[in-house]
Amino acid sequence: MKLKKSKKSMKSKKLKDMAAGLLLLCLLVASPTVMAQNTSAANAQKEAASTVADSMDVLAADSLAADSALVQAVDSVDTAGELAEGDQTGGIRQMLKKKFLEGNAGFMSLVALVLVLGLAFSIERIIYLTLSEIDARRFTDDLSTLIGEGKIEEAKALCRNTRGPVASICYQGLLRIDEPLESIERSITSYGSVQTSLLEKGTSWIRLFITMAPSLGFLGTVIGMVMAFEDIEMAGDLNASIVASGMKVALITTVFGIIVALILQLFYNYINTKIDRMVAQMEEAGITLLDAIGKMKASSGE
Repeated sequence: MKLKKSKKSMKSKKLKDMAAGLLLLCLLVASPTVMAQNTSAANAQKEAASTVADSMDVLAADSLAADSALVQAVDSVDTAGELAEGDQTGGIRQMLKKKFLEGNAGFMSLVALVLVLGLAFSIERIIYLTLSEIDARRFTDDLSTLIGEGKIEEAKALCRNTRGPVASICYQGLLRIDEPLESIERSITSYGSVQTSLLEKGTSWIRLFITMAPSLGFLGTVIGMVMAFEDIEMAGDLNASIVASGMKVALITTVFGIIVALILQLFYNYINTKIDRMVAQMEEAGITLLDAIGKMKASSGE
């Protein structure tokens, strides 16, 4: 029995030693594998970081390329727009030139001359009226204050130093301040008529050009029709192309004449509006002046 037990204990001891040896062997084998795995993991992380950095660089390059492409596209669109605008302007100019030559250069030159002269008179009147405008209400208030205080010479100086017809008629009224109110009123009215005629100077020429422009166009139409019938007579046949050519010339002159008349009519109406406003200011200033003079004379007992 003792021998059996000793044999069993020896066997178990051997088994334990073998197990310990196997465990140690496994550890020795596993250690390089783990180290290799850790090394491969570190390498994988480095490769992943490198890949991410490369991706960021690629994205940045793509972004810069996209921005550059966008800038180039915008520049291309702007350039195309400028070219299109230039082409459109040049196209309109060329079309007008073509139509001008097609509409019988002689009559079209007369229509163009009417337009130039009408615009010259219109611009001159607009400049004159603009320079003649003042703040009429403020001027009359200051003038009434000076007259009410008895400062007639200061009131005359104010009128002399102020431009425009409003100050002029007031100055004429102050020159006759010692006369009766009826005489002062007649003086203001008479001088107001003179100033109104100065404001309307040159507008009769604008009306003339407004009338002449379509008249020249109609005259060109009639002459174009006569030329068309002469061409038909010379051809000896009623050809549609011959009739269309003559009618085209006739209608082009009419169209340009009406366009010139419309342009000048717009300027003429604008000028008349400014003249009417200034005439109303002159009338208001004359009434205010007479009231101020009447109050001064009433207070002085004259």
